[in-house]
Order: sequence, then structure tokens, then C-alpha cells
Amino acid sequence: MNTLRNIVFIAIITAMVACGTPAEYRQTEAPVAERIEKQLIMHGDTRIDFYYWMNDRENPNVIAYLEAENEYLRYRMRHTEDLQESLFQEMLGRIKQDDSSAPYFDNGYYYYTRFEEGGEYPIYCRRKGSMEAPEEILLNVPEMAQPYSYYRIRSFSVSPDNKRIAYTADTLGRRQHTIYIKDLESGSVKATGIEMAAGDVVWANDNQTIFFTTIEPGTLRYYKVFRYHTPSGDLTQVYYEEDDTFYYMGVSKTKDGKYITINPNATLSNEILLLEADNPMGEFRVFQPRQRDLIYSIEHNNGRFLIRTNHQARNFRLMETPASRTGIQNWREVIAHRDNVLLEGFALFTDYLVLQERTNGLRQMRIINKTNNQEHYLNFAEEAYTAAIHINREMGTRVFRFSYTSLTTPSSVIDYDMETREQTTVWQQTVLGDFDQELYETRRFFVTARDGAQVPVTLAYRIGMEKNGQNPLYQYGYGSYGASMDPRFNSNLISLLDRGFIYAMAHVRGGQEMGRQWYEDGKLLNKINTFNDFIDVSEFLIAEGYTSPDFLFAGGGSAGGLLMGAVVNMRPELYNGIIAAVPFVDVVTTMLDETIPLTTSEYDEWGNPNDPVYYEYMLSYSPYDQISRQAYPNILITSGLYDSQVQYWEPTKWTAKLRDYNTGNSKILLYTNMEAGHSGASGRFQRLRELAMQYAFMIDLAP
Repeated sequence: MNTLRNIVFIAIITAMVACGTPAEYRQTEAPVAERIEKQLIMHGDTRIDFYYWMNDRENPNVIAYLEAENEYLRYRMRHTEDLQESLFQEMLGRIKQDDSSAPYFDNGYYYYTRFEEGGEYPIYCRRKGSMEAPEEILLNVPEMAQPYSYYRIRSFSVSPDNKRIAYTADTLGRRQHTIYIKDLESGSVKATGIEMAAGDVVWANDNQTIFFTTIEPGTLRYYKVFRYHTPSGDLTQVYYEEDDTFYYMGVSKTKDGKYITINPNATLSNEILLLEADNPMGEFRVFQPRQRDLIYSIEHNNGRFLIRTNHQARNFRLMETPASRTGIQNWREVIAHRDNVLLEGFALFTDYLVLQERTNGLRQMRIINKTNNQEHYLNFAEEAYTAAIHINREMGTRVFRFSYTSLTTPSSVIDYDMETREQTTVWQQTVLGDFDQELYETRRFFVTARDGAQVPVTLAYRIGMEKNGQNPLYQYGYGSYGASMDPRFNSNLISLLDRGFIYAMAHVRGGQEMGRQWYEDGKLLNKINTFNDFIDVSEFLIAEGYTSPDFLFAGGGSAGGLLMGAVVNMRPELYNGIIAAVPFVDVVTTMLDETIPLTTSEYDEWGNPNDPVYYEYMLSYSPYDQISRQAYPNILITSGLYDSQVQYWEPTKWTAKLRDYNTGNSKILLYTNMEAGHSGASGRFQRLRELAMQYAFMIDLAP
């Protein structure tokens, strides 16, 4: 399409909208994006990108194209509108709309979150001393969000004297936050004028000083830490991160309230700086200087630090050191490294230590009595489940709080008496409607990949399912950054299971389900293992009669969207439909652009394409670059205009090129949320609308 035709096309679309043309007739043909040749030359290799021009959010042609794609999607899915509404009502009907979270105790108050009937956003509350005390509303987010189409409270911090709250708000979905201070006695709110904040905020013990991180405007890299004196408004930079491979950085406080920490992080290393919380005008000092491939986290108690670290321990171990001598040469081992156990985290109490471990893909909770060194594990009955350390703010208690869930068990919060070993469920997710847990089953098994690796798979389905190859099956995967995809209850999935779907989680390499080596075997020059694992699981599910290619659907988001893009290039015939949410698909071009978010910090995840070895390897699987003339399955692609992690133009370009190369008659649809970022809509019910569209896409395609 030449430039003149493009202008005419946009004018027609604009005129249709302006004159009120019925929505179903605005865009009945797939939009055809203008092809403008752009040569991308690297290492003597020339790539032609005809859609590079889409990399401009301010270009009205880009916005018009995205709006046309949204209209086309709505047109192609118009026959599912009743189904989408039914799905939305089903999912909405299972939610206890006026639910509350499990209250936790901190510094004299019980804190909790609650929703009101029909409310899109949470209300943050507390009660002094007991849950029978009068309720104090800290943040009424439904009221605060009214002027905005997108609104999210990223975090908040209550001052040690309990009189003020500092909070960060995002009104765009691009992780650019503004900081406010609210007086909890008068209710007055002070706009600090601080913008481009990263979202974290912490009080010093003087009740007058906060620390927070700011982000670089272009790359959104977390790069500075400031001290803000609330009475005077004085703003002082206390730290600047020079290394642009250290992308994320946060400020926090140790559990005992003694220290404020700054935590710069790269993919394979980090560093922690300390400041006594009683001395906010002091200088931060380095706990242990950063080293290549050294990762550590700390917690303080009674003059000593506990350190979880991978120092000479691939799966991590636990060390300790005096607060006066924090360098690595002073660290002493407390919990040894084990080849078959990943130490994921720990919760520190005065008399107890709780370790969150992962063995054979599943989490375990190990309880250690520090006074007599006796230890035991919690027992979990289900074949596949997720347990996790929950909020444990008190040091001197013998009660450990953890969460528990599975694909068929609603989420629970449980208090465990570490002395008597009694468990008390303090909260469980309410599922309204006719949900009956006994009607569903979850299973876990291993699939042998082509190179012999044992890939865990978790299934959920309605009891009575027959392995006859006729079951629609939705296979989900991620496989990047060492993020383990654990089976958690999602009441929305019931709408699929009740329609005969099987839900399958493929725990492919690139996560940490099977330990740190599982992650290392799915990154950099081993990335192909992630894609092969997912395909091998698909073939197993077909061979075993769980499903067949006509009934098989697959989905993933962000880096999981990269997974989707790779497998449809490699084995498009295996799948009837694909859902790729905010997919990272233009790998090489993105990783060569240091001006956009995440690039330099992720060289250790994907490789640096300025090195020809990594360039060639990344190019070999980059979904956008590897599109070929073949019949692709039906694909629904979602995006956010203000996405800070995966820029909107990646899924947009991918859509246009897929349509150009597709030799089949499948549907390739793009939906862009024009008011949100990476996580989609901010309201809890708005998100259900988007999910209903995705579910309807699959249900409609199922034979």
C-alpha cells in the first residue's frame, strides 16, 4: 500500500468512526499495513523489515492501524459476542465481589485488602490491635481511580509511628509512578511532585524521611535512589547505578526494621547496600561488592545477617555473618548446597527458620527449631500443588503463615504453629456458583524430551475425561528468566474445564522447576530446549490420546509469547489455535536497540547480538525473523500500547508479517489495549472481558 493509499485508508476509517457507522461494518477486511523497506545490517547480514516504521507511538498512522486491527478483530469475532458475554458472566459469578484478604499483623495493626460489590479496585484498610477494632481506610482506590482509564497502586509504606502512608500510583500502565504522602490522622494527601518513580518506597525510622527509586525516562531502567525529607521537601540523590546491565533496583527494609537496603540487580549478579534506618542522613555502605555470577539476598536478626546465595552453590545455600563483617570472606555456612534441592527462599523468626525448597519440581516447607536444631517438613497431600511463604512480619512468633493452592484447590492462607504443628486456615478463596472441587482432577507426570530430559507436566480436567483424542486441550508454557510456573487455582479456568477442555502446564526448561540447571539449560545458546520441550509435550499429549492437532491449543505471554512464536514457526500443524499475549517476538532487533527498556540488562538471558555467535543463534529462532510461507494455525495476539516490557510494535509487526506469509485460511487477529501496558486492564472486571475474548476464541475453534 503506497503512502497516498495509506492516508486515504486512514481517512476512511476516521470518517466511519466520526459519522457513527455501525461498528460491525467499520473494518470487514484484514488491515493491510504499509510496507516500507528498512535494511538492518549486522555482521555482514542484511535483514529487510517492511514494518519497522511501526516503531513510533506518536505516528497517527500507527494509531489508526492499531484501531483498525481492533475493529477487524471485533468483526471477525462478532459471532462470539453472546459466548463472550456468557463467559464473562460465568467468571464474574464465581467471584465473591465483596471479599477480603487474610489480615496480617504489623506494628500494632492488622492490615487487609477488601473489595466492595461491583468495585474494580481494592480498598486498603487496617484495624488497631484486633479485627474487632474500628476500620481505618488507608487508600480508597475506587475513588482514587475515578478520573483515570488506567490506575494502579504499585506499593505503599506506613511510617513507623503509624501516622502517615507513602504510596506510588501508575496512571498509564508503563511503570512510571507518582509518589504521594497521606496523613492518616487528617486524611490530607500531599502531592510530592515526584514522578518517574519506580514504584517502591520505604520510610526511615525518623518518620520524616522516605527513600525511593526512579527510572530513566527512555529505557525505564531503575537507575537512581533518592532521599526525600517530607517536612521540608528536600530531595537528595543518594545512589546512582552506572552499569546499564543492572536494570532493576529497589529499596526495602529488613524484617526487623534495623536497616534500609538498596538492591541493584542484573540477570546473573546483584549487590546490596545498607543504611541504619535510625540514621537516614548517613551514607549507604556495600554489604558485599558485586561479582560476576554472584547472587545473594539477606535478612537481619540480633546482630547477624542470614544470606541466601549461589556462591559455590548452583542451587543456593544459606550462610550467616556478623553485622560488623559482611564481606564474603566472613560468611559461614548454615544450610549446605544440595544438587537435587533448590533453596528458593527463607523466613526468619527469633526461634525458628523456615526454608522454602524445591525438589523434583514441587515446593517443600522445611521448619527448623533454632533452639534445639530439630527440623521437619510440612506434608501436602495432592499430587501437584503450590505452597509458598506468605506474609510473616513478626519475628518473635512461633506461627508461620504460608499459602497453599492447586489447579483444583482454591487458594488458602494457613497459620502453622511450629511448636504444636497445628494448622489453622485463616482465609480461603470463596468460589461462588455451583463449583464442586470433587468434580475435577489434577495430575502430574514427566514427559521424556528428545534429548532425554524429563519435563514435568501438570494437568487439570473434569472427572470422566476419556483419552480418545477428542478433548480440546489448552497447553500453557513460559520457560524464561528462571521463573517457575507453579499450578495455582484459577476459578476462570472452570469455564474451560466445564466445556470439556483439559488444561496442561508444560514446565519447560528456562524456568527453575527442576533446579537452577533447568534454567541454565533453557537460556542463551540453549534456548532451543525451551521450544523443543514444549513441542515434545504436545506430541506426547497427542500420542497418549489426551487430544489431537484439531483440538490442541497453546498459549503463553511475554517471554511465553516468544515460545508461542517459535513453536508455530517450527510445528504449525500441531495446533488449531494459539494465544500469544504481549509476545516478545522481534528478538534480534529489540536486543540490538539499547535505547528501549530491558535490552542491556537481558544480555545474560538471551545473549548480546553484537557478538556474531549470539546474533546467529538468536536469529535462528526469533519468531519475527523466522516467519516462512506456510500454513499457520489460528492465532490471537494481544498487546498494550503503553507496554514497558514488550513494546507494542513487536506484536503489531508480527501480526502484519504473519498475514503476509500465511498460506492457509486461518484467522490471525490482533487486539491492542489502547489504555494499558504489559499487564492489560487495571480493573479486575475489565481483565475478565479480555480473558473472555481469549476463551471464546478457543471455544469457537474447537470442533
